[in-house]
Amino acid sequence: MECSIRTAAPESARTGCLVLGVHGAALGEAARRADRAAGGLLARLVAQGDLGAKAGATALVYRPAGLAAERVLLVSLGERADYGVRAMREALRGAAQALAGLGARDATLFVEDFAVADRGLEDAVRHAVLVAREAFYRFDELKTEKKAPAPKLATLALALAAAPRVPASARAALEEATAAADGADLARRLGNLPANILTPARLAEEARRVARRHRLGVRVLERRHMARLGMGALLAVTRGSHQPPKLIVLRYRGAARRAKPLVLIGKGITFDTGGISLKPAADMDEMKFDMSGAASVLGALAALAQLRAPLDVVGLIPACENMPGGAATRPGDVVKTMSGQTVEILNTDAEGRLILCDALAYAERFAPAAVLDVATLTGACVIALGHVASGLFANDDRLAEMIERAGEETWDRVWRLPLWEDYQEQLRSNFADVANVGGRPAGAVTAACFLSRFAKKYRWAHLDIAGTAWRSGREKGSTGRPVPLLVRFALRYAERA
Repeated sequence: MECSIRTAAPESARTGCLVLGVHGAALGEAARRADRAAGGLLARLVAQGDLGAKAGATALVYRPAGLAAERVLLVSLGERADYGVRAMREALRGAAQALAGLGARDATLFVEDFAVADRGLEDAVRHAVLVAREAFYRFDELKTEKKAPAPKLATLALALAAAPRVPASARAALEEATAAADGADLARRLGNLPANILTPARLAEEARRVARRHRLGVRVLERRHMARLGMGALLAVTRGSHQPPKLIVLRYRGAARRAKPLVLIGKGITFDTGGISLKPAADMDEMKFDMSGAASVLGALAALAQLRAPLDVVGLIPACENMPGGAATRPGDVVKTMSGQTVEILNTDAEGRLILCDALAYAERFAPAAVLDVATLTGACVIALGHVASGLFANDDRLAEMIERAGEETWDRVWRLPLWEDYQEQLRSNFADVANVGGRPAGAVTAACFLSRFAKKYRWAHLDIAGTAWRSGREKGSTGRPVPLLVRFALRYAERA
C-alpha cells in the first residue's frame, strides 16, 4: 500500500472511501464539512448510535448523496477529554482494518482530525502510516493456499482540509514513516521466516541484498576471521551447530563530513535451543524470533539509507545458531573474549550476551560516537515489563534520554532499568573474570551489567526487546519493533551531532 499526503475538500474528494474522525457525538472539522454536503446524514447516523463510542469503532455509509466519495467510513476517536496517542492509534487501527475488508482501491483519510492536540500534525502523519502499514502486512509467502484475500486498497491519501498547502514538516514525516514502515516490514519478514530457511548464511545474503539496493558497504566475517580476532565467546555459542557463523558488517555513510559513526548491533541467533542447557519443548518454535535484534538493525539501516539521513551508521550483526551436540559448549567451560576478558559459561542458554560481548569489542575499531545494541536477551525482561515496553539500559544519561524520547514519539516505548555496580557481584566467578549469568534475581539487569563490562570505552545503550519483538498465540508473528524507534532515534541523533 502506498501512502501520500495532499490537501483536499471532504465534500468533493473523489475517492473509494472517505475516512472521517468523530469525538463522541462531535464530528471533526472534515466530518462536519462532509455532513453539511450530505444534508446532515452523518450527524444523524452518529446521533442514532450507529457508531460505537470506543476509539477504533467504525460505521460505513455507501454512496451518500451530496458527496463525491463512493463510501464514507466514520471512525470513533473516543471522548475528546480522554484522547491521547493510544486512542489515536486505536482509531487509526480500526480504520485500517475496516479499509482492509472493503473493495475500495483508494481511500482518503483526513488526518488533521486524528491528531493529538499537544503532539501536532507531523506526529499524526507518522502514526497513520505506521499503523496502516502494520495492519496491511501479510506473511503468506510459504503458504500454497491463501486463506484470506489480500486487501484491495492500493493507495491511502492523508488529506488536509484546513491547510492551504501541505507543510514541509508533514511531507518529511510521511517520508520518514514510509521508510520506517518499509524497514519494519523487512524486519517482520526476516523474523517470520523459519530457521531452516533463515540460516546465518541466508541472513548474510539478505544483508548483501539490502546493501546492494541501498548502496551500503558490506563485509561478512567468517569463522576463521572470528578466530583470528579472538572472538572466543561468539565461537563458543556456534560449536554445536552445523551452520557456520557470520559476523555481518554494514556501513551507511550519509554525513556531509567525516564523523564518528553511530553503531547499531543486533543479536542474530537464527535459532536458539538453549544448547546443552536445553529449553523446554513448549513454544520453542518461537526461538526463530531470536534474531529479531538483527532484523531490526537491518531494517533501520535500510530505512536510514532510503531517507538519505545525514549521519554515518555502522550495523554489526553477529549471526549463528545455538544448538546442542557433541561439540557444543558445556556449562562450566571458560572462554576468552575478544576484549581479553574470560567468561565462565554457567548456562549455555544465556548465549545472546556471549555473541554481543564480542561484537561490542569489535565496535571499538570504528571509534564510535555511540553504540546501541538491540537483542531479545532475557525472559526476565518479559517478566518485568511484559509485552508493552522494551527494557533500556545505558551508561550515558543523555543517550538514554534520546532513546526514551524516540520511543515516546513512535509509541514504541522503553523503560530504563539500573546498571548499578551492586549487581555486578552476582556475576562473580571463582574460575574466570566473570560468569555469564547471575541467577534468577534481576536477570535482565545482570545480563545488561555483563554487557556493560565490554562497553566501557564509549557511550553505550542496550535495548532488551524479548517481550516486544514478536507476538504469540493466534496472532503469532514478528512485530517489526523497534525499527521505527531506531529510525527516529538516529534522525534525532543526527540533529544533535
